[in-house]
Amino acid sequence: MAIKTGIFDETQRITLARLCDTFVPSIARAPDPDGFWARSASDLGVPAQVEDALTAVPAAAQEQIREFMDGLAALGFPDASPEDRERFIHAFMDATPEALAGMMTFKSLTLLFFCGTPEAMTGKNPNWTTMGYPGPLSAPPSTPKPIRTIQPAAGGLKLEADVVVIGSGAGGGVMAGTLAAQGKHVVVLEAGGYYNEADFNQYELWAYQNLYRAGGLSGTEDGSLSLMTGSNLGGGTTVNWTNCIKTRPAVREEWARVHGLEGLDSPDFDRHLDAIWERLGVNDQCSDYNDPHKRLQEACEKLGYPFKRVTRNADAATYDPASAGFMGFGDQSGSKMGTLKTYLEDAYEHGAEFVVRCQVQRILVEGGRAVGVEANYTDPSGATHTVTVHAPIVVLAAGALESPAVLLRSGIGGPAVGNYLRLHPATAVAGIYDEPQQAWWGPPQTALSDQFSDLEDGYGFLIECAHANPGLGAAVVPWPSGLGVKELLQLQRFASPFVFLIRDRGHGSVTVDASGNAVPNYHLDDPLDERHFRRGLQELVMLQHAAGARKIYSLHSRPMIWNRDGGDDIAEFARRVHDASLDPYEHATFSLHHMGSCRMGSDPGTSVANPWGELHDTKGVWVGDGSAFPTATGTNPMISIMALAHRTAEAVAAAG
Repeated sequence: MAIKTGIFDETQRITLARLCDTFVPSIARAPDPDGFWARSASDLGVPAQVEDALTAVPAAAQEQIREFMDGLAALGFPDASPEDRERFIHAFMDATPEALAGMMTFKSLTLLFFCGTPEAMTGKNPNWTTMGYPGPLSAPPSTPKPIRTIQPAAGGLKLEADVVVIGSGAGGGVMAGTLAAQGKHVVVLEAGGYYNEADFNQYELWAYQNLYRAGGLSGTEDGSLSLMTGSNLGGGTTVNWTNCIKTRPAVREEWARVHGLEGLDSPDFDRHLDAIWERLGVNDQCSDYNDPHKRLQEACEKLGYPFKRVTRNADAATYDPASAGFMGFGDQSGSKMGTLKTYLEDAYEHGAEFVVRCQVQRILVEGGRAVGVEANYTDPSGATHTVTVHAPIVVLAAGALESPAVLLRSGIGGPAVGNYLRLHPATAVAGIYDEPQQAWWGPPQTALSDQFSDLEDGYGFLIECAHANPGLGAAVVPWPSGLGVKELLQLQRFASPFVFLIRDRGHGSVTVDASGNAVPNYHLDDPLDERHFRRGLQELVMLQHAAGARKIYSLHSRPMIWNRDGGDDIAEFARRVHDASLDPYEHATFSLHHMGSCRMGSDPGTSVANPWGELHDTKGVWVGDGSAFPTATGTNPMISIMALAHRTAEAVAAAG
């Protein structure tokens, strides 16, 4: 009998290796100056990395994965020829939704590690040369960490405060800094770690493992959307793309009129927006266009669409456009003015205390009022210690995925907790051009087109560009075959992806599993949302064509690729992309903006907090993050989150 190590036995491990090497095989082709064609997944140790990544999934899911491997082995997959193994994969993809999910998971992980993992000796992935990706440009600087955090000892930690803030991102950072400046003794509890320029090494996979929730590899329960959100001191503002857009007037009016958020449609909310704008130093002087933005600009001008430069929270004194291309992995230049360098430093300078790697389990309530929180601190060895903070005011700002989970574990918040989750579903269509595009150079988002932002009743989609991630970008490349995927990977140096995000009218929810962990549920089943999503795909195809792309592909699991030299009609191709399946694992759909799961409103039956942010059913608990949004904004939400948090902080202070 084979002996298990890790999560697989030896037979399962052999099957995994064959599977990975079928997704990324060794192919004899000359010339092959960089060894790209000859290199297989196993040559880079990808099967072991995939197995290691799967150790983080729940035990029940691991058992399903083992059964999947056993099923492949029983069918003779490991001993089949490469051609037959490819036929196996396509047959599985066509068999059942569960088989498709399994295959797409392994395909994505294989390509993620094949193109994302650097070699220990060189510090670079050998495939980056072929892909035209430079890898890290410089070593992290020796920048001191200005905030001193508390490290709980083995006996645990008890703290007293006026305010305890759960989370330190766009909302939590503003709440902490604003309330501390008003004389409140603030304690900030952050689930992630504390990293700054001295840690930001410009490596993609390091960033996912250290700066993102769930290692950057989480999704909705059915796998229909991949979810990416920051988890570190500074939250999403440490890793986002610094696209600063003020809340639209129509959205503000809707929040005031329909949901009772007094003053959102008046100059008073302008005051909050302006305060954030000034503290973050938002400007348009650090918004250089890289090649993808130039292609999008050319397409918009040709089609007569608006194309607008965006403003960014970047310090022009330290801004470096080359370094800015890595900001999704942490900004090494220090120019990004997120909460880590603004409101959290403000809070610290006014006496706030910080505990990182600290996951809040529940809010403590006595007599219908908050009295503090209980949390678990995880030390570097993995040991946990209890942290208790006694405070009459609790600010919930753990993000729209985790904030409702805290309330559900605490048994407070009312019937709407976790409901009305909005995600701004997004995707990309890539264009391959005649010249290298250097998508990794420059800030990821410096312009947009709002041509389709109001298609129906204030709903539609924005068109933007995206961050260059060699691993994640490879993970979503269509897989026609081992040869076909390598042909697409070698063209990545010529790729300019365009993206869109819809303002979703429909909504999902966040529940918790038996262990109390957040479980996001979301389906793109609102007719308006599906209509806009499909329209977005179609329009991106036409934009790529207008920009002069010679090859265009979507992110469907069943490859949809157009070639200019192939004689295919572009309108017909765009229609096929429009009509293709959006079922789970049939298409790569993403969400980087999470909103609404603890929303504000005047009706306790459909909202969690009142129009100023305090829970309807529990005094002293205030919602201070994007989960408070009554609806989706339809724009990159950072500024809206921060301005609403600034308004809520004033309400907390006024309430005493």
